[in-house]
Amino acid sequence: MDIAAYKNVYVFAEQREGKVQNVAYELLGKARDLAEALGQEVCAILLGHNIKDQAPSLIAQGADRVLVVDDRDLEVYTTEPYAQAIVGIVEQKKPGIILMGATTIGRDLGPRVSARLNTGLTADCTELGIDEETKHLLMTRPAFGGNLMATIMCTEHRPQMSTVRPGVMMARKPDASRKGETEDVKIDFKRDKFRVKVKEIVKEQKNLVDITKARVLVSGGRGVGCKEGFDELQKLAGCLGGEVSSSRAMVDAGVMEHSRQVGQTGKTVRPDVYFAMGISGAIQHLAGMEGSDFIVAVNKDKYAPIFEVADLGIVCDLKKVVPVLVEKLKKEQAK
Repeated sequence: MDIAAYKNVYVFAEQREGKVQNVAYELLGKARDLAEALGQEVCAILLGHNIKDQAPSLIAQGADRVLVVDDRDLEVYTTEPYAQAIVGIVEQKKPGIILMGATTIGRDLGPRVSARLNTGLTADCTELGIDEETKHLLMTRPAFGGNLMATIMCTEHRPQMSTVRPGVMMARKPDASRKGETEDVKIDFKRDKFRVKVKEIVKEQKNLVDITKARVLVSGGRGVGCKEGFDELQKLAGCLGGEVSSSRAMVDAGVMEHSRQVGQTGKTVRPDVYFAMGISGAIQHLAGMEGSDFIVAVNKDKYAPIFEVADLGIVCDLKKVVPVLVEKLKKEQAK
């Protein structure tokens, strides 16, 4: 393979119902850093139907060029049409790097594309960089249950592919004055391969705010103990205008839903304030919340690892702390 023929950093701009998802903007921010280190361009791949109006937002957040594939079969995500579209773009444009969000779509699409292109894919990366000497992409991800971090390079094949969990990278502030190009790309689809069609989309009705978007999170671990304990945390979150989340232990115990889990196998969050209540601070949990602006930890064990990352630590039984906090907050709000 002539590796030198492949260049530029491509970002798969995931969209749902015609709206670009936040993870695409996060990846564009990182793609700009990578492209500047390589002296190359950032290109966004936008697949869908009647979605060209989303291109300016991608340019404003870092893309130099937006490649649009507009087709009715791309309106709703299914694996085969999307895989054919991206493989077609790679064959035409020869990108050096392709980044995708580690979402349900990205985790389905990435392996299919990498297999068809006979290249590697590093999943669930937490850091990306460029090796100064070789100019290869450095893809870092947790390994062995999160007990160590592995940095992986794809030295023999192109494109270099990586999926990144939403919330790990920081999106840049949009700049409406940025200039870029929008290009329509034609793909010769093999429609006889389209064997799956979405007939209906049924959405689950939830009133909960996505924890990745919450400004304040009150998170409970094994020390909370039970559903009643989380009801108390909900009172605290309500006083603070925040949301309740949890560690994996409480999800495994069936107390909390997986959508509320913070950590390596859950979601990565960056709230303004993160309350770690009865959470020991295993490395798998820290991977999902250590980017929070301010961390408050409450734990009976003064040697708990969570105190090493906390800005404020309270060594005490959380069942004594939470009612006091709720009472004081209610009094302040009543004034």
